[in-house]
Amino acid sequence: MIEREVKVVNRAGVHTRPASAIVKLTAKFKSEVQIVRDGFGINGKSIIGVMTLAAAQGSVLQLKIDGEDENECFVAIEELFNSGFGEPI
Repeated sequence: MIEREVKVVNRAGVHTRPASAIVKLTAKFKSEVQIVRDGFGINGKSIIGVMTLAAAQGSVLQLKIDGEDENECFVAIEELFNSGFGEPI
C-alpha cells in the first residue's frame, strides 16, 4: 500500500472536469484508490465521491493506493495533479 499526499494546484480546484479526469485515470488501474481530505475518505473511482471532496486550490489530499499496479497508479495521479488538470495554475 502506498500512502502519499498530492496538492491541488489549479485555481478552480477539483470541480467537475478535474473530478472526471481523476475518475477516468484511476479506472485504468486495478488498484483500489482512496482519497482523503480532512479525515474524510472517498473511493477515487467514484465521480460523486471525488466531487464531494470540494478540494479548492491549495488543498492537500492524501492518497491511499493498494494493489498490484499501485506505483504506476500513484505516478499517474501525481502527474495529473501537478499538471493542474490542464487548467491555469
